[in-house]
Amino acid sequence: MLWLANGDVVELGGGEEKTTNNRMELQAALEALHFLDTQVRVPIVLYTDSKYLINGITQWIEDWKRRGWLTAGKKPVLNQDLWSSLDQARRGLSIQWTYVPGHAGIPGNERADAIAVSFSKDRPIDLYAGPHADAPVIVTIPTDAQRTAASGGSKKRKGKPIGYLSLVGGELMRHDTWSECQRRVEGVFRARYRKFFDAHEAQEIARSWGVSPIE
Repeated sequence: MLWLANGDVVELGGGEEKTTNNRMELQAALEALHFLDTQVRVPIVLYTDSKYLINGITQWIEDWKRRGWLTAGKKPVLNQDLWSSLDQARRGLSIQWTYVPGHAGIPGNERADAIAVSFSKDRPIDLYAGPHADAPVIVTIPTDAQRTAASGGSKKRKGKPIGYLSLVGGELMRHDTWSECQRRVEGVFRARYRKFFDAHEAQEIARSWGVSPIE
């Protein structure tokens, strides 16, 4: 769902057979940028509930390209074709990549999810294009409270973290540095990771992920 500078809303949608959530999240961003590239060049705020997309495009992609599209673990980057296309599509555009939690009551995100589910199940859905006031949902800019809902509304901690946690395939690991954590989670579907500032916080993160803390 795109909310344009002139006040119009445009909905895009589509699907593929034998695909993954990660590929569809990348494809959605790519299609949005291709559409917006035909519009007036204004700053773009791209909201997504995909940390894979945001981390990849803002943190990992330059290292991937420098290593010849290899991860820090010397493995081929997954979905390289879409990452490369996305890298090309963003050139010349001013983009703010902004994370929002999924299923947190954010109208635009909920509508995008409904469109994605309809296409994944091959169910018909009308895609809207027209004035914002007549759109299926009234798009609003997510509030700070909505954007932090996924983390229980906790405020960002200042200072240097004492470590990092990663969860891959249900296995929890602790890392002393971000580079160690990155090598484990980079490009891994449904991988989770968080920095922590004290032992109590590490235990709370593990419990929130549904696994036993590391003693």
